[in-house]
Amino acid sequence: METVVSGIRSTGNLHLGNYFGAMKNFIKMQQEYNCYFFIADYHSLTTHPNPQNLHLHVKNVLVEYLAAGIDPEKSTIYVQSDLPEIAELYLLLNMNAYLGELERCTSFKDKIRNNSENINAGLLTYPVLMAADIIIHKATKVPVGKDQEQHLEMARTFANRFNRMYDTEYFPEPHAFNFGTQLVKIPGLDGNGKMGKSEGENNAVFLADSPDQIRKKVMKAVTDAGPTEPNQVKPAIIQNLFDIMKAVSPTSNYQHFDELYNNQQIRYGDFKKQLAEDIIVFTSPIREKILEIGANTDYLKKVAKNGADKARESASKTIKEVREIIGFKSF
Repeated sequence: METVVSGIRSTGNLHLGNYFGAMKNFIKMQQEYNCYFFIADYHSLTTHPNPQNLHLHVKNVLVEYLAAGIDPEKSTIYVQSDLPEIAELYLLLNMNAYLGELERCTSFKDKIRNNSENINAGLLTYPVLMAADIIIHKATKVPVGKDQEQHLEMARTFANRFNRMYDTEYFPEPHAFNFGTQLVKIPGLDGNGKMGKSEGENNAVFLADSPDQIRKKVMKAVTDAGPTEPNQVKPAIIQNLFDIMKAVSPTSNYQHFDELYNNQQIRYGDFKKQLAEDIIVFTSPIREKILEIGANTDYLKKVAKNGADKARESASKTIKEVREIIGFKSF
């Protein structure tokens, strides 16, 4: 069975965009592949979170991914920092990663341009840590978005470089993976591209949002003055709301408001009220699970420990063999 590895941002609370994108694929993948899903708390240190926030964010992410469908009996979900083997492989790979190639990384250029007060070594060597995350389990498949493709290419570079330097075929090449399905892209409420926390709190509907929060966010969504002719093409700020409705609502609701729009009879207030209620109905079962799992400290401890144990079984084997290949020997 092929191995899949995917990282989860430790500050990345799940919203509808995540759910219909990566999350739906994760749920499918764990049925057919040997999946490792890790919460990337080492990576978050580049932004210097305080200790209280770091642990709270990790807990929230663990709770939400379990509630949304990750099954710890079918896949391995763990916290990155629970595996010291990752830090060791990161160190070893750094010895063969070169300054020029790291400085040319697009994400590093973007980060130093947007955050010039915090250009730390962790930002520079981020692709090396990502490579360690992947090849520690000898993964061949990695679900990544467009913004991570260069990092995955660098992971292949580091794996192949290790193989060449030590005349071995130890690490397989990891490749991008999307489970062969077309992802449903959920736009933001503000009409400016994809849904995401970085775009502003009112742009995204989070799975943990209360009904009142959802209603307020949806009712604030910007609309226009309405169609001026029959069957008019919807502008982006309106099409975005219809796209969300298509994903979460009964088909009859979508068709009803689409027909009203095409006939120049739509009242956006009614449309947004219905959209908010449909989102509430869709997210409520997950939100209830989030509250239930979040209150069960013993269960979370068990999941985190079992996940770490399963992941370390794979990681410790890799590190033992890598050390032997490099030539480390105990006296």
